[in-house]
Amino acid sequence: MTTELLVDHLTKQLRMPTIHQQYRSLAREAEERNLSYEEYLLALLEAEMEMRDENQKQRRLKQAVFPVQKTLDTYDFSLMPSLNRNRFITLAKGEFVDRKENIIFLGNSGTGKTHLATGLGIEMIKNGYKTRFITASDLVEELLMANEEHKLGALEKKWLKFDVIIVDELGYVPFSKIGSELLFQFFSSRYERASVIITTNLEFSEWTSLFGDEKMTAALLDRLTHRSHIHLLNGESYRFRQSMKQNGELKE
Repeated sequence: MTTELLVDHLTKQLRMPTIHQQYRSLAREAEERNLSYEEYLLALLEAEMEMRDENQKQRRLKQAVFPVQKTLDTYDFSLMPSLNRNRFITLAKGEFVDRKENIIFLGNSGTGKTHLATGLGIEMIKNGYKTRFITASDLVEELLMANEEHKLGALEKKWLKFDVIIVDELGYVPFSKIGSELLFQFFSSRYERASVIITTNLEFSEWTSLFGDEKMTAALLDRLTHRSHIHLLNGESYRFRQSMKQNGELKE
């Protein structure tokens, strides 16, 4: 068996697809540039690592189940003066995840809450954190089903594998009493163990109407807002103002 066939065989066995694909071209480049054996080996290993990192990122993006992938770069902060762009640049580094802190976006429909939550989620994936996106109504449905099948413990373990969970549209759909209690347990189970990002159209004073029980709501807010980053998105619809700006109808 020739050297090339042996290299092909071993790189397949060792599951190094990038080295398998690139070792010939990088060998020619190393020869042209008069690189040492060590420099050639380093180039091979760097190529393999870069591809593995990219593949992991793509797997985490798929696992996150974002309905639409929107980034922080595409959010026009000039249309929402109440937000501090530099604060989001800091949050995008992911230190809040290491500290098990939460982020809550409160504001009217159309103010860009989901866009910002998704943008931060994508940044967390780039930083190597496992992230999952789900609407509050879908999460409650999943919790109710697990409760009926006596699988809440298994579901909790599944969700705790994620470093960040984005719970979108909390307050848009009312829950049953059992659903509210299960959602309370869900958030409580993540308290100081892992981060959540929540988007809601309800002010904190209105959460009792969603969860029904005043004491439970107070306890939930106490947990969620402890060590949290709270962003108020006020004013006109971000989507409306963005459309006006694109059409040249919004004066700067």
